[in-house]
Amino acid sequence: MATTTATAPAPGAAPYIRTRLSVMMFLQYAIWGAWLPILYPFLMGHRSFSLDQTGLCLMAGAVGALAGPFLAGQLADRSFATEKLLAVSHLIGAVLVYLLADAAKFEVFLVLSFVYGLVYAPTLALTNSISFANLPDRDRDFGPVRLWGTIGWIAAGIAIGQILLRNHTPTGVSEAEVTAAQNAGRAVAFQISAGLGVVMALYCLTLPNTPPTKSAAEKTAWLEGIGEIMKQPLITLFLVSIPISMVHQFYFVFTSGFVSEIQNKANSEGANAFAKAVNQVLGVGGGGLMTIGQMTEMLVLAAMPFLAKSISRKRLLLIGCAAYAARMALFAYAPTLPFVLLGVALHGLCFGCFIFVAFMIVDENTSPDIRATAQNLYNLVIIGIGIIVGSLFATSVVAKYATGGGDQPMDYVKLFTVPMWMAIACYMLLTIFYPRGKKA
Repeated sequence: MATTTATAPAPGAAPYIRTRLSVMMFLQYAIWGAWLPILYPFLMGHRSFSLDQTGLCLMAGAVGALAGPFLAGQLADRSFATEKLLAVSHLIGAVLVYLLADAAKFEVFLVLSFVYGLVYAPTLALTNSISFANLPDRDRDFGPVRLWGTIGWIAAGIAIGQILLRNHTPTGVSEAEVTAAQNAGRAVAFQISAGLGVVMALYCLTLPNTPPTKSAAEKTAWLEGIGEIMKQPLITLFLVSIPISMVHQFYFVFTSGFVSEIQNKANSEGANAFAKAVNQVLGVGGGGLMTIGQMTEMLVLAAMPFLAKSISRKRLLLIGCAAYAARMALFAYAPTLPFVLLGVALHGLCFGCFIFVAFMIVDENTSPDIRATAQNLYNLVIIGIGIIVGSLFATSVVAKYATGGGDQPMDYVKLFTVPMWMAIACYMLLTIFYPRGKKA
């Protein structure tokens, strides 16, 4: 899966290749977007797991992802064609995520989450790398191709929201009963994700052949990768990405339940027409409303070919950090639907200007024969180390602090101001330590 300009397709074949890779991205992120936004309320509200147990389940997938750089990256750069590795990973992942829907015991859910993270998490970096290996112009083409991953996430999120609204939102009952019914109905998200995983596994076999560039006997790819990321600007990027990933995890852990409370009030007597209209379009349960963030992400990714050529990488990263801080501030201090919608919409800048740009920085600052491994090493930081630490910190430390030990209603001001200050600190660290200019 190594990226190399030597295998770039001919100009005449580029539109066809972009289309094939766009479908790949759509399926890749629809699989994830179906269940990730609803996981926290499903575990807390339906499975009745404790805050500590929920944090461990959220962490388990990231622990599995730690093996990604050393296993998937090594295999793709040295042994197997990337498209075949993707197909096997998604087929196994489909079985595992289907089992998660019925895993009622904490221990079973924990183990399944760990194994699922082991096989799914590396595919995020592998799809990036297979795109870089086959696109004629990275700066021009990767943004529009990756944009289809965002569309896939949106489609899955709205579909789950509509299913919850129409099949799992009873009328004429109390708000608590509505919430309980929606929490139970969230199991369908795992089943839909499993179906998409099977489709993705079959589709991967049709992707462009992306073989390894060196034999397995040559130097271990991840050792080379570690050596390259110890230099600027990658060392600063990797270190700052850990707390940013923790801030990112606060968003995905708590936003679904947070906005669900606001949405469910729209079903009460006297709710305003705007709130009811939002529910009708996006569904309930939080996941559908959160797709507004992916909609703005689409705009940012579509503009990235222009932004990447006119704005420095450092400035783009700083814009992303500022957006993370602003979103948490809106959630903490303006918890009404219009401002919450604005906070969710900032996800486009958060993801597009930080995480998306970070993958580009990794690709352009590493050698061609170890880029798959370098992508997976960065993947380790944002969906491995950051999520492991972020999940435990968010649930077992900050959430307990915001609920008085877990027995009081959530104080969202206390909850969201913590990641707000973390994002501000990251902005300052990047300003000081990230070098100016761009190394290509």
